[in-house]
Amino acid sequence: MRLATWNVNSIKARLDAVLAWMDEARPDVIALQEIKCVDDAFPRLEFEAKGYHTLVAGQKSYNGVALISRHPFEDPRIGLDGDPTDEQARYIEATVKGVRLASIYLPNGNPMGTEKFSYKMSWMDRLHARAEALLQDGAPTALMGDFNVIPEPEDCYSPSAWRDDALFQPETRAKFRALCWLGFYDAYRTMKPQAPSAFTFWDYQGGSWQKDQGIRIDHILLSASALDRLTNVDIDRRPRGQPKASDHTPIWCEIADLSPAARL
Repeated sequence: MRLATWNVNSIKARLDAVLAWMDEARPDVIALQEIKCVDDAFPRLEFEAKGYHTLVAGQKSYNGVALISRHPFEDPRIGLDGDPTDEQARYIEATVKGVRLASIYLPNGNPMGTEKFSYKMSWMDRLHARAEALLQDGAPTALMGDFNVIPEPEDCYSPSAWRDDALFQPETRAKFRALCWLGFYDAYRTMKPQAPSAFTFWDYQGGSWQKDQGIRIDHILLSASALDRLTNVDIDRRPRGQPKASDHTPIWCEIADLSPAARL
């Protein structure tokens, strides 16, 4: 099963690019973030025409997440518990072929010292609680998406340039590590611990793409039972270099299919 995640920064603006990449990469499931549209405006027909099922949690003009799968969804869930006043569309999950999958758009948190950073911290606490519950359920699980976290200095072209940014704050990184310490594993760094310039995001400003001044903030976190099935992982930089590209690029992994049918 090939799993992918991509912050598309508007599905309306990036639909052709997403469909073209899916034709080439052929993911079984892709998690999308920042679709920036309400549910009814999501281009379901275009994905369904290619044989995919869609699961969407949209929001007008901002945020929004989706799961697109070749296989049917089971037990869909939208949103995180813990804050009934939170109306931002940032989390969706479902089971596909026995694997529990989530598409996550974690809050950015900037500027520091404002309610936006407090919201990021509390949102990460709520994600931690949900991740812990998922591990207790025992199914192989993949948390995929734009986490807006630079985990380590090597995941950034210049740590000093991001020293005051919410994505690289000690509190942010500590909560990300706590999520991993629950029993989730960074798929990319598990297989490629020393890979340089392993970036998934390049800002539109200052020639960041041309200078390769990127950061790694899009992640696939696997539970131990999913990690045991991990066979490949990579970041596909090519979409970022295309005209009118998203400022993010896809990251994908492959896990072996251990369903009963696959064993025959």
